[in-house]
Amino acid sequence: MTSHAVEPEHARRTWTAKLLPAVLVCLAAPVLFVVQIVWLGWIVLALAVASAVVVDRRAGVPILPGQRADPAPSIARDVFLIALGQFVVSLIPLKAELDDAAFVRFTLALGGAVLLPYVLSRFVFHDRAIRFPWRGGGRWAWWQWAWLAGVIVLGWLILPFYFVTSGVYMNWPVVDTPELIARLFVGVGAVGIWDELFFVCTVFALLRRHFPDVSANVLQAIVFVSFLWELGYQAWGPVLTIPFALVQGFLLLRTRSLWYVVTVHLLFDAVVFGVLVHAHNPDAVSIFLI
Repeated sequence: MTSHAVEPEHARRTWTAKLLPAVLVCLAAPVLFVVQIVWLGWIVLALAVASAVVVDRRAGVPILPGQRADPAPSIARDVFLIALGQFVVSLIPLKAELDDAAFVRFTLALGGAVLLPYVLSRFVFHDRAIRFPWRGGGRWAWWQWAWLAGVIVLGWLILPFYFVTSGVYMNWPVVDTPELIARLFVGVGAVGIWDELFFVCTVFALLRRHFPDVSANVLQAIVFVSFLWELGYQAWGPVLTIPFALVQGFLLLRTRSLWYVVTVHLLFDAVVFGVLVHAHNPDAVSIFLI
């Protein structure tokens, strides 16, 4: 087996020594983005990487590239890449802001969180675990088109009620000028695309090399939902974001199309955008809640 191979589903087990570093690296996310004790989150990330190194050494799996032909994927490499991405994101506050400085911060941090693990995996570890299958999956099936319509309907039925009744719309700035509306549109869409590049194509892809798809999906959802919490999806937001994160992971496995997964996310975010634009206007909010 090469270093970039994924074991067949039936050969992957949840309850192995690899689970400890995987759980640690994912539990670092609530520490970093929910509790927001950054230094403690970094310690958890370090413990995750250290424990993964111990697991690889005990299993005889080489960690550094070029030592010999890898008999199995290295949990130390993959946990390190996940930890690196979270570390980069944790370097900035995730408060939703629309000024130029915030756009630069988000671009550098979120871009680095995707780019650095990809570059290290591909060009240092000579690995192809992280992929972005934009052209995968072929033509969309009828159920995929039906789900796109369903996402719009569900978004319209759920999101206005959630944002307004919970008051979490206050976590986003008021957008009352064309420039701010345009900035919000770009920001919401860009972060939505990034979510799929990092949480699904990076975190989920790396974890499912070691664990069954369901287990890997649950683990990536911990990271996904924690990030969304700091971004503003608080109060009872996890009731919505947990199933959303799990469904997105499942959809990529089922469709093998990043285009489709991103389209689903952007349709959902289009409703979010509409709610945020109108949330500070009582008359507009009443229309959403009818």
